[in-house]
Amino acid sequence: PDLRAMHLLFLLALVPSAVRVAPLSRSPAGRAAMSRSAVSMLDAGLLQSKTGMSSTDNAVLKRYHDLKMPTDTVQAEYVWIDANMKTRSKCRTVTVKQASAVEKMPSWTYDGSSTGQAPGDDSEVILQPKALFADPFRPNDDNLLVLCDTYEPSGKPIPTNYRAAAAELFEKYEDEAPWFGIEQEYTLFNMDKTTPLGWPKGGYPGPQGPYYCGAGADRMFGRAISEAHYIACRYAGIKIAGSNAEVMPGQWEYQVGPCVGIEAGDQLWMSRYILDRVAEDFNVFVTLEPKPIKGDWNGAGAHINFSTKRMRETGGIKDIIACCDKMALKHAEHIAVYGEGNADRLTGLHETCSIEEFKYGVADRGCSIRIPRDTDREGCGYLEDRRPASNVEPYTATAKIMETCMS
Repeated sequence: PDLRAMHLLFLLALVPSAVRVAPLSRSPAGRAAMSRSAVSMLDAGLLQSKTGMSSTDNAVLKRYHDLKMPTDTVQAEYVWIDANMKTRSKCRTVTVKQASAVEKMPSWTYDGSSTGQAPGDDSEVILQPKALFADPFRPNDDNLLVLCDTYEPSGKPIPTNYRAAAAELFEKYEDEAPWFGIEQEYTLFNMDKTTPLGWPKGGYPGPQGPYYCGAGADRMFGRAISEAHYIACRYAGIKIAGSNAEVMPGQWEYQVGPCVGIEAGDQLWMSRYILDRVAEDFNVFVTLEPKPIKGDWNGAGAHINFSTKRMRETGGIKDIIACCDKMALKHAEHIAVYGEGNADRLTGLHETCSIEEFKYGVADRGCSIRIPRDTDREGCGYLEDRRPASNVEPYTATAKIMETCMS
C-alpha cells in the first residue's frame, strides 16, 4: 500500500492543480486515505486530461513524420471551399510525376451532401486542382497542399464555385496585368468562442490604444499564432507580405500580395486554410466575423489594394481617379459582394466610412477608397478599397473591382 501511495503521489504531480482538492498527509492513515481518493482524482483528472493525448499531441505525431518515406510518392491535401465559405480538406497519395505540375494532378471527388453543396441522392462533387503549395504540416518530404475548385459531374461549376467565373474575367483582361494585395484581419478567441484571446472572461480589457503593433505580455495576445502562421505561409509559397497586431486586442492582420489576377483569391484562400490549421495546433478559435465584439471596438476587414499596368505607369493617377468614380456609381453592387455582416463594421467610426456613403481621398482612412500619399505625390501607383469585410469572398470581390474599373 505504501508503494502504491508513493506511485500515486508521483502521478498526482502530473494532474492540473485545479484537480487537486486537498493537501495530503504523510501519516499512514493519511496515505491510506490518499490512496483511496487518488484513484477517483486520477479518473477525474489524469485519465481525462492526459490519456489519449498521443492522438492530438504533435510531439507524438512527429515520430511518424520523421519516418523515412517512399521516394516515388507524396501526400497531397486537397483543399476546397464549402457552402459556408469555410475550407475543408482530405488527403490522398499521388506520384512524384503527378505532383510536378498542377495540370498533372488527378481530379477527385467528395460527398457534397455533407458540405451543403449537393443532394444526398446525387452527392458526388468533382475536385479540380488549380494551385499547388508546399505542405507546412508535413514538411519532411515534398508533400503538397492542393487548392481545388468544385464542379458537377457534367463539368458545370457548382453554385459556390466563385473561382470559375473570376478566372474567365481575369483571362479577358490579362493584358491589364491587375495586381491585388489583400489585408486579411482576423480575431482569436478561446474555445468558448465568446472570449477573445487575452480578454478577462465575462469582462473587457483596457480601451483601445496600446494594442496596435504593440509589444508586451499585457497587450499582445496570440503573437505565437501570428508568427507560426507567417512561417507556415512562407514555407507553403504564399506571397505573404507582412503581419501586425491590430487595434482591438486579440485581433491580428496579415497581408498577401501583390498577386496577379486570379492568384490573389487562390493565395488568400490557402492562407486562410493554413491559419485554421495553425490555430488548431494552438487550440484557439479563429473568426473572420467583421464585428466580433459590439461596441467601441474596431471591426475586422480585408482591404483590397488594386492597380492595373496603366495605373502603375507615369500619369496613372488619372486611371485611379477614373476607377474611383466608376466605383462610386456601383457602390451598392460592391457592398453586396463585400462580405456578410459588414453593416455592423462600416458605421463611419473606427477607421471606416459609413456603408450608406461613398467617398475617396488621399491618406484618409475614413474613406471608402484611400489613395496612398505616395501614389498622389508620384502621380501613379494603386488604390485601397477599404470596404471589404474580413469574411469577403476574394474571387468575387477582386473580379468585381476589375469589372467595374474596366467598364
